[in-house]
Formats: sequence, structure tokens, C-alpha cells
Amino acid sequence: MTAVRDAVASAAQRLSTAGVASPRHDAEALAAHVLGRSRSDLLVASWEPASAQHFEDLVSERARRVPLQHLTGVAGFRYLDLAVGPGVFIPRPETEVLVSWGLQQLAGHPSPVVVDLGAGSGAIALSVAHERPAATVYAVEREELALAWLRRNAAGTQVRVVAGDATDPGVLTELDGSVDVVLTNPPYIPLGADVEPEAADHDPAASLWGGPDGLDAVRGMAARAQVLLRLHGVVAIEHADLQGRSVPALLRAAGGWEDVADHPDLAGRDRFTTARRSA
Repeated sequence: MTAVRDAVASAAQRLSTAGVASPRHDAEALAAHVLGRSRSDLLVASWEPASAQHFEDLVSERARRVPLQHLTGVAGFRYLDLAVGPGVFIPRPETEVLVSWGLQQLAGHPSPVVVDLGAGSGAIALSVAHERPAATVYAVEREELALAWLRRNAAGTQVRVVAGDATDPGVLTELDGSVDVVLTNPPYIPLGADVEPEAADHDPAASLWGGPDGLDAVRGMAARAQVLLRLHGVVAIEHADLQGRSVPALLRAAGGWEDVADHPDLAGRDRFTTARRSA
């Protein structure tokens, strides 16, 4: 039997050479996935040839920049493990800060209504529902493959899945003027921008590209959010780190918003804009 720690060390070097951003972490995560054990158990673990070969196969895929989450089938987000795979955007840790802000806005609301526009895997909606069980949470998604992952993750929860375009004025019209919080992580990458292979080759295009300036979907979702929200209800919109001025400017120019502000992620980069409906 081969010591897992030796195989992990070799795999980490291979992934580093391939340009993977977190080679040691990913090598350990793949080994833990193969063995069905925690990463902390790997130092004393060993495996049979079949398991070793499975690990090598996964490392080869990761070296080709297939996302780690596609290989394990799971993406961790806040307190949840979400099922993910081809056809759905892999939730990023940066979005967890947006969820924290959204949850803070629910203080004092005994039974708030929350809408996640462009829900993808359901990371935002499911986190809100998990951490605020009294909330009524809707998750809107248009893309067929992403919708399948969303339904899988939302099964058995109180999240209400809605199939539809999050920018369509006809979606969720029964909620117009009654929603407390709208949260969204829309596609916001400008066309032609350079992105990592994990995203460019494996995240669905509809979840990435936001038109020439990256703000096409942001405009549509902000407009829909304004109609959905009750007076003084709030919205949070994630954006690229270079859009910390353009997204707030977009909301101010649209009118009907007050308390427009931008917020950083844990790395200190501009990450999401918030506003309160004023009209």
C-alpha cells in the first residue's frame, strides 16, 4: 500500500505546475474524497491500488483545470454542501459576505420574504433559508441545467424554486411590492475579459458574461428588484472588483433608490452594491 501523504505531495507539485491556485488544498481534498475521510486523517492513511489509481485519475483531471467541485460533486458554501456539476455556476466564497449582509437586514422581520434572482445552485437562497428558517425564500433560475441542480439542492427545504428569467417583468408578479430583501449574483464579467480556465471552460456562459461592460444583467435585475421590493426594502447585487463605482452609479442614475453603498469582500476588494427602495 502507498502512503497517501506521499501521493498528495506529488499531486500538489503536479497541480502547482499546471497553474492550479491552491494545489496542496486540492490534492488533499481529492484524496479525502477518494477515501471518504477528512483531510486531517490523511497523514496516517494509506490506500489500495484501485483507490490510488482513482486518485491519480482525478488529479489528472484537476491538472487539466477541471474544477475541484466538479470532481468531488460538492461545493461548500457557508454552512452547506451543495451538489454541483456541469451546467451550473460554482458558488464562490466571496458571495458569502453578500449573504451575511442580507441576513443582517432581516433583523426585526418575524417572517421576511427574500428573493434570490439568478439562483444557480441555490447557494444564496438555501443559505438564507438554512440560517433564517422563518423566512419565505424564492429562488429564480432560467437555465435548464442550472435549474436541475437548484431543484436537487432545494429538495426537502422551504425554498420555493421558480423557473424563469430573473429580469422578466412577468416573473413573480404576485410578489410585486411585498419583498423585504432581494439578493443576486448576476453574470457581470465584461465580454472579452480574461478568466481562469475553471470558469471559462466549465461555468456556464450564461452565468459569467454580462455584455460589453458586464452590466447588462445587473441593469435588468436591479429593475426587477425595484418592482419586487416593498417601500424601503433592500437589494444586494454582487459585481466584479472593478465595478465598485459603476454599479452604484447605475442605481443612482436609475432613480428610486436611496442609501446606495458599495461593500468589500473579505479580501478588501469591491464586491457588492446595496440600496434601499425609496419610490
